[in-house]
Amino acid sequence: MILNPIVLDIETSGIDKVRCGIWQIGAVDLNTMEEFFDECKLDDEDIVSIAGNKTLYEIVGKTEEELRDKNKQSQKELLEKFFRWLEERKMKNLLCQNPQFDVGFLEIKAREYELKIPFHFRSFDLHNISQIKYHDLYGKFMIRKNEDYSGMDLTNILKFCGLEDNRTTHNALEDAKLTAECFSRLIYGKNLFPEYSKFEIPKELRK
Repeated sequence: MILNPIVLDIETSGIDKVRCGIWQIGAVDLNTMEEFFDECKLDDEDIVSIAGNKTLYEIVGKTEEELRDKNKQSQKELLEKFFRWLEERKMKNLLCQNPQFDVGFLEIKAREYELKIPFHFRSFDLHNISQIKYHDLYGKFMIRKNEDYSGMDLTNILKFCGLEDNRTTHNALEDAKLTAECFSRLIYGKNLFPEYSKFEIPKELRK
């Protein structure tokens, strides 16, 4: 039986793993196709930081009041719910685009709330998988033009996989499904979700 990782994406109030908070978690079990999606309020001490040339509110389409809505569950409650879901999975490895961010956030918050971490410390990285596949095909890595670091960001991964993302705001489950679709195309050469079937798989990736 082939076991696949659990695809994970989180939405946070910024990139500082200590001072910012998690407010949304999306995940897909690639073995059963079961999905997890839920959100919570930020902790009072969590900061909201600027991301690039856009405010967080523009990126996620939420207001400050919505991110701190007192009627929503706490971050601890959200993590407890997600961790219970993870414990039921057959494979405990996570797959992310740059897992040091998503997994790192979960680990820091789990320690803060004294929660047992139910996933394995090894993670699959969509960035690395994409670069290896690119190198297999073209004999080189994708390096950002006139720079000295990888150019395989999510935009270029989607393009490499024949996909487009025309959304104006981010959503953790939608991002997790895009990551899963890319993984399926890179590893198995197959379309995974019906909503992405309109995007043709590049002939280089087909099997």
